[in-house]
Amino acid sequence: MTNSSTSVRSAARRRPAALLLAAALAAPLIAGCGSTGAAAPPVVRVSAPKDRPTVAPDQKEAVAKATDAFGLDLLHTLSAGPAGSGRNIVVSPSGLATALAMLLPGARGATAEELAKALHTDLDPKQYALATGALNAPVAKTGKFLLRQSDDLWMQKDMAVEPDYLTTLATAFDTGVHTVDFVKNPQDGRKQINAAVEKTTEGRIKDLFNEQQITGLTRLVLTDALYLDAKWASPFKPQATADRTFHKLDGTGPSVPTMSRMDTLKYADGSGGITGEPWQAVELPYADSTLVMDLIVPAQGGFAAFTKGLDQPQLDRILGGLTDRSVDLQLPRFHFDTANELTPTLRALGVNAAFDDADLHGIAKEPLAVGTVVQKATVQVDEDGTVAAAGSGVGIKAAGAAAPQQHVELHIDRPFLFLIRDTSGGRPLFLGQVADPQAK
Repeated sequence: MTNSSTSVRSAARRRPAALLLAAALAAPLIAGCGSTGAAAPPVVRVSAPKDRPTVAPDQKEAVAKATDAFGLDLLHTLSAGPAGSGRNIVVSPSGLATALAMLLPGARGATAEELAKALHTDLDPKQYALATGALNAPVAKTGKFLLRQSDDLWMQKDMAVEPDYLTTLATAFDTGVHTVDFVKNPQDGRKQINAAVEKTTEGRIKDLFNEQQITGLTRLVLTDALYLDAKWASPFKPQATADRTFHKLDGTGPSVPTMSRMDTLKYADGSGGITGEPWQAVELPYADSTLVMDLIVPAQGGFAAFTKGLDQPQLDRILGGLTDRSVDLQLPRFHFDTANELTPTLRALGVNAAFDDADLHGIAKEPLAVGTVVQKATVQVDEDGTVAAAGSGVGIKAAGAAAPQQHVELHIDRPFLFLIRDTSGGRPLFLGQVADPQAK
């Protein structure tokens, strides 16, 4: 993985896979796993077709909208209840949807149906994987913008994985295949996986899997790692940052470092949610790229109801209504992490068979089930721009400019939502809520 300042994906995403499928199936003979340390074994690349299947624009658009809806489902579930609505949350809809898109082609029956429903897709599983991989293509190549994403499969060294499944992942995601020995040394395998994710995310995501989540029963792990370092197109001036009151949901009003600027930005306001709560929204572009951060700020007292009622069609209406305005913007600096074991969240979204009575025979003949689904994410927003990262993992176990206008004010002094997305394809990279800018 390169560490240059240009937007990249894994090295394999920029070149055809070098090794044949047979090499992947023979990997245990050439890529043994040591019993100590966390050094990863060689990565085997399964050959993908030279002429990759074309993904129609409407399929990529459908997957982008589906990922928006999936991300909102995650946010709603994680923020449910008094404790959830009052905490900071950041998730990567794209990261988790990609990890599940790697799982879906190997699922059958109710397992596949429940996953597809949670992902809001009616595409064929292979086509969904192809469209997701196409949507994850690089968005820019400049010195002010870095986007890195890596997808990997980690399998038990003597496991017979279906060749068609490996080929699908190679075709859609250029997935690297690592062979490890979960049976004899699961913690060494866990350390290798965590080290690879940590490297891709520049050290921002550490210990994606804990000791209880990778065991001697683990047979396969799917991972997606995502890292973003982007500068604002127009940075905030540090001298304009000052302590200002932020009104938290519990009624307290601490002073927090708040950035400020007057600029022409895309802006919208209106009402929505369950009881028609007023809201304001603004879009901040990143330099030399098609990525933006959208900030959606419900009126004081309306945050919980607005967030609960926000769905993908309403999000589309909000983003579609953004127009150039002169905006007096104040935005708190914030930096926090979120770690979630997402099995309960996916169960709440109707995914049960994958854990309880899984049919994953598209992956291997032996009985398998999903043992754990995890994601860790972090976001840091300051005067210069945004650094954000996410690691997502699925552990599979043996089963049993306009004319001048009067400016508007948007002083963000209360809880708000944020979305980092690619305007060229609609891919939602990060989604979250800020309830307390000072909380870590």
